[in-house]
Amino acid sequence: MDFVAAFSFLFFGFTILFSMFSILIYIWRLKPWCNCDVCKAYLSSSWRKDFTNLCDWYTHLLRNSKTGTIHFHVLGNIITANPENVEHMIKTRFDNYPKGKPFSALLGDLLGRGIFNVDGDSWKFQRKMASFELGSVSIRMYAFDLIITEIRERLVPLLSSAAARQEVLDLQDVFRRFSFDNICKFSFGLDPGCLELSLPVCEFALAFDAASKLSAERALAASPMVWKIKRLLNIGSERELKEAIKKVNELAEGMINQKRKVGLSNSNDLLSRFMTSISDDRYLRDIVISFLLAGRDTVASGLTSFFWILSQHPEVVSALREEMEKVTGSSQELPSYHEMLQMHYLNAVIHESLRLYPPVQFDSKFAQEDDILPDGTFVPKGTRATYHQYAMGRMEQIWGPDCLDFKPERWLKKGVFVPENPFKYTVFHAGPRICLGKELALVEMKTVALAIIRGFNTVVEDPEQAPRFIPGFTATVRGGLPVLMQERERSLKIHQQPTSM
Repeated sequence: MDFVAAFSFLFFGFTILFSMFSILIYIWRLKPWCNCDVCKAYLSSSWRKDFTNLCDWYTHLLRNSKTGTIHFHVLGNIITANPENVEHMIKTRFDNYPKGKPFSALLGDLLGRGIFNVDGDSWKFQRKMASFELGSVSIRMYAFDLIITEIRERLVPLLSSAAARQEVLDLQDVFRRFSFDNICKFSFGLDPGCLELSLPVCEFALAFDAASKLSAERALAASPMVWKIKRLLNIGSERELKEAIKKVNELAEGMINQKRKVGLSNSNDLLSRFMTSISDDRYLRDIVISFLLAGRDTVASGLTSFFWILSQHPEVVSALREEMEKVTGSSQELPSYHEMLQMHYLNAVIHESLRLYPPVQFDSKFAQEDDILPDGTFVPKGTRATYHQYAMGRMEQIWGPDCLDFKPERWLKKGVFVPENPFKYTVFHAGPRICLGKELALVEMKTVALAIIRGFNTVVEDPEQAPRFIPGFTATVRGGLPVLMQERERSLKIHQQPTSM
């Protein structure tokens, strides 16, 4: 017993000393004594005097930089909004700017070896497999039918009920529930029923949200050693994270086991499709959880910003309704996929909204070797290099003097939607890691937008209140988006069979 006690004492003593040494090394590398104005403002939080959101302060700094690039010495982070730099990082020198071990460590417990948390051969394998599945006509038809069904059977009845009772709804919460139901059915073949009329508490959604939030908060720690020590000792937020991930794992493992028992022949969800070529259950879990993370909050965030912006532009809502009537005529049914392809103005409004309020505000890489960006910025090996999508949407050098204005017409030429250079418009990333779910996400946003705009007037309680974002993987608005729904005379039929692509 004395030997065990002595060994335990020595072990924990060594752990504490090693941790302190690691923190000192980390602090030395960050140069917290940096006396430049940017680092002082960051460390003292004095930027809060003039800016509501950190992303707005970053945008201010980048707009005032001659190169569109800034260096946060205390964070060891080079941040850019220069399209040439972005193309260099995520295409030209793609191999030199992987996600990197620091990022993988943050999300490792939640995402494991999933596609968004790996590099190299593992990423290539999952990318190829996902590209094949998501590109098939059958999977797109399946996804579209899921969206239509959720709108008809849950979203429209919920909004109609709230309108009849003149009840305030948090539209952000509604969209999060909607997208969680859809992505769970698409990924697992599981219907959590989050958007049922009673708006029930969904244990799986709560566990998944907690796991995502707590994983993201690791990045806010003064040093990675802080959360690593808490994880080792199983205390505080790391204990909560462990419990949340345990619940997520139990459900995922249960779904995998159930599918192996009943067979996969009649299932179209991603898990069933991946199970035909992967036998490692843990790997399957990691892959599907990654899709769950990507498909849930991004769509909800995009729709929340979309309807907040529309509340300030009633003329855009009128133009969208005119385009709908022009394409679909007097039909009160949801437009088909092919009809939506003819709605160029809708596509422009969606893209313009995402330009100003991208669901993912920035993306970071870690340089494997020393490098020089096209604007002349030196990037030392191991440095975090970030391109800032939120700031890029607000750069005069990229979008012109009206860059801060909501102007859907900038996407149209003679009434036809014209996409922009992906290294200028980085909402869906670009290069080898460009978002595979881009088209599915746009279809989901368009279908929901059309259903609400045609069937309801949406009255935002405080349209002048600019969004205040909560730190996290995606742009989540603090306080949500409280609205009153008013049902229009022309409301959608909700008893039709799902429309296919």
